[in-house]
Amino acid sequence: MIESIKNIFSIPDLRKRVVFTFLMLAVYRVGGHIPVPGINFQALESFFRQQGGGLLGFLDLFSGGNLRRLTIFALGIMPYISASIILQLLTVIWPYLEKLSKEGEVGRKKITQYTRYGTVFLSIIQSLGIAFWLESLSRAGGGGGVVPHPGWSFRWMTVLTLTTGTAFIMWVGEQISERGIGNGISLIIYAGIISGLPTAVANLWQDVQTGGLGVIEVVLLLAGMVGVVAAIVWVERAQRKIPVQYARRVVGRRMYGGMQTHMPLRLNTGGVIPVIFASSVLAFPLTFMQWLGVQDKPWLANIYHQLDYTMPLHNLLYFVAIIFFCYFYISIIFNPMDVADNMKKYGGFIPGIRPGRRTAEFLDQILTRLTFVGAIYLGLIALLPQVLISGLNVQALPFIGPALDTWLPRQLTQGLGLKFYFGGTSLLIVVGVAMDTVQQIESQLIMRHYDGFLKGARIRGRRG
Repeated sequence: MIESIKNIFSIPDLRKRVVFTFLMLAVYRVGGHIPVPGINFQALESFFRQQGGGLLGFLDLFSGGNLRRLTIFALGIMPYISASIILQLLTVIWPYLEKLSKEGEVGRKKITQYTRYGTVFLSIIQSLGIAFWLESLSRAGGGGGVVPHPGWSFRWMTVLTLTTGTAFIMWVGEQISERGIGNGISLIIYAGIISGLPTAVANLWQDVQTGGLGVIEVVLLLAGMVGVVAAIVWVERAQRKIPVQYARRVVGRRMYGGMQTHMPLRLNTGGVIPVIFASSVLAFPLTFMQWLGVQDKPWLANIYHQLDYTMPLHNLLYFVAIIFFCYFYISIIFNPMDVADNMKKYGGFIPGIRPGRRTAEFLDQILTRLTFVGAIYLGLIALLPQVLISGLNVQALPFIGPALDTWLPRQLTQGLGLKFYFGGTSLLIVVGVAMDTVQQIESQLIMRHYDGFLKGARIRGRRG
């Protein structure tokens, strides 16, 4: 490991990329301490402590604590992710965008430009909603006077500040992807999640000192976290190898082909993208209802309560959304018919399968089965921390809740009471992004004839 790190800094181009990535992430973290003007931050912090997590705590985790402090980066990168989801959905149903997606680099740049416009538009809407929500806290008294001087001057200042902050984060992410190492947007989310790890470790140590947690419980918790991380790494590297045979061709006086290789199909081809998409989609209606003022409307408060991220209905929708986005994302990035046509064009075929349409059907069948297993794995990992902390809370379900609570084991319905800092979504993002970044650095080292981080065992490539 030490020798590999030395190799990184001995290559000028790779050294510049790594240093540039760290500098951009440092700029992002510094900007996370610049507050939005016109806010009583003591009152806002008191309000967040009273909430004790919930939706706001979930959104604050993705923003790296910027929402709790209401900094210029309070919206985080979620508007960009939402805009990307909308554009990808429109690509399927809008012929113009579908045509752009097939035009190569030119079409990709055009879609990226539309995504930027959508990000700015969504940021304006969300920041204006945050301004109204903060003013409603002051009127209701629950925020203890969060906004001392409400009005349109405060609202427009909030919109301008938060929208500019999100646009800057989007630019930072694109610069990292272009001039640094790794996917910039994923690394920004990764940095926001990891930034809360020291505080979580300090809280865990405080619980041990005060007697809230015993030494055996801490050891079991750490062993469980290591086991879950190991399982994620193992599944992320799992793949199905499809054998491909290339026929021999004579071109002029030279012979081509005649070799046998394989096509790797990953168990989790979508990576962490389906989890991020599902989280963003489910957080949007809850955020919207929060801005409308849940306290003043009993019927809205009931819906909000049932859709809260600790409730079984939210867990069910989250699980279904992950499965949907797994298949949706795979359908965008992998077209079995195109792969079969390219394989046929170069004289390749799968042994026992006829080239062309039959090959496409075979690949689609294999990929459908792999995606189903991968989607179930993502859903279970996403719900695992909720089970460890507080259980599935099935007694809150109408009609069948009490019966399920009696029939299911108590450990599943009420949880184990463990303090698990990394949620399922954040755990997948942290491990997945770390694997992708290490794999890209290792690829750069191998290209320049240096040993990578893992001698004798390379990290297989992973999409998403």
